[in-house]
Amino acid sequence: MHPIKILLADDHTIVRKGIRSLLDGEADIEVVDEAENGREVLEKVEKLLPDIVLMDSTMPVLNGLEATRQIAKRFPQVKVLVLTMHTNEEYILQFLQAGAAGYLVKQSAPQELVSAIQAVYRGDIFLSPAISRTIVEEYIRQAKISDKEDRYDQLTDREREVLQLIVEGFSNREIAERLNISLKTAGVHRINLMHKLNIHNLTELTKFAIRKGIISLES
Repeated sequence: MHPIKILLADDHTIVRKGIRSLLDGEADIEVVDEAENGREVLEKVEKLLPDIVLMDSTMPVLNGLEATRQIAKRFPQVKVLVLTMHTNEEYILQFLQAGAAGYLVKQSAPQELVSAIQAVYRGDIFLSPAISRTIVEEYIRQAKISDKEDRYDQLTDREREVLQLIVEGFSNREIAERLNISLKTAGVHRINLMHKLNIHNLTELTKFAIRKGIISLES
């Protein structure tokens, strides 16, 4: 089996040299070249067709995210393993959506980098343990949002009317008057819709209404 061919992409020379020194000691890994900006990455990927690009996220000329996106589109056989300081979940998800096969933080132990390269080469997705937890938490958060969005379909037409009036700031008494129903019925609708949506305060209900387009931030 030939060594795993790596292209190092980082705008800091000292970082590239440090990583190269580390990887040069691995028998199954070969660093074929280095790049200091995203444009240079694309040029060298086209020329060398490495197995993996070890990609920094923030680089001049063309940033790591856009370079990753273009590699995934133009050279799908080339894997991108992101090595960065950033741990923000939105940032991570953007790279994964762009086609990155792995995401590793620079604070990781040297052996973790080697393991990540080997995993990505095998076709696996690799995430730093800290990143994995972040992604799982974000997935759960998004799943909860999606679940609430689906629950909106369970509301009756009247409950949807009440929902809009609630988030527009009307009291139960005002809602009852507007819809020509009793105060008690307005209160029951309020309780029922919040129970169906599994939302228990006005702030979350308002956020939900904004996401659903029931009201806008300018309302």
